Amino acid sequence: MTKILLAIFAISITMTSIAQTDTTVIERADTIRIGGMIIIKKPGKDGKENKEVIISNRKRRHNSNVTTNWVILDLGFSNVNDQTNYGSAEAQAFTPGFAKDQLKLRNVKSVNVNIWFFMQRLNLIKHAVNLKYGLGLELNNYHFDDTRIHFQKNPTLITSDPDYASLKKNKLAADYITVPMMLNFNFTPGRERGFGLSAGVSAGYLYSSRQKIKGSDGKSKLKDDFNLRSWKLSYIGELNLGPIKLYGSYAMESMWDKGLDQTPYNVGIRLSNW
Repeated sequence: MTKILLAIFAISITMTSIAQTDTTVIERADTIRIGGMIIIKKPGKDGKENKEVIISNRKRRHNSNVTTNWVILDLGFSNVNDQTNYGSAEAQAFTPGFAKDQLKLRNVKSVNVNIWFFMQRLNLIKHAVNLKYGLGLELNNYHFDDTRIHFQKNPTLITSDPDYASLKKNKLAADYITVPMMLNFNFTPGRERGFGLSAGVSAGYLYSSRQKIKGSDGKSKLKDDFNLRSWKLSYIGELNLGPIKLYGSYAMESMWDKGLDQTPYNVGIRLSNW
């Protein structure tokens, strides 16, 4: 280690002696940059030989007013807050004979995957307060604990089918193309993986929905909107804890147009640069 320091010291003296024409200026510190490494040579007192060499490999972070993050992945869980009055005429018309427990979801199996094509951060106040927005896909898979759940169309109904009792998988998939808009508070604007939080809203349009079942004879799909709302407006949030980023969303209203009062929400981890 001593030999390496001496070698760096010798190189710095050699290079700066070539570049410096006036060796009598004692208040001046010379700087040599080698890639990401910075060598600073400070002169000694009274024009004496240089005594101090500082070596640093830190890079200065330059904050742009508009920063783009491409292809962000969210991995989390989907669920619903079920406040349906199953005794009402509207609920019984859509889910005849159902009680609340029959539409209970499997928590571990009901997953949320979001693929954001891009997200941008626009500086508002000294990079500590930013506007954050983007575009992407929200993919929700609601796995039913009771595999007898059967979706029908023309007319749209949700019934209990005894023939589905032996199914290995029964889920409802609802996919949205979504635009999020958040106000971002960055507590450490000089760091690449800092600390902060974001809060705002998102608007999603339902572009695909289907029931997918899997049994001993294979898989099958039934595609329909099943009385799901075409638009989903949600409150959204994000928490940055250095390299760990968490996200969450909670819809402003039920995911169904009629019959059921189930408000969807998602929570999970976000794989993102910032």
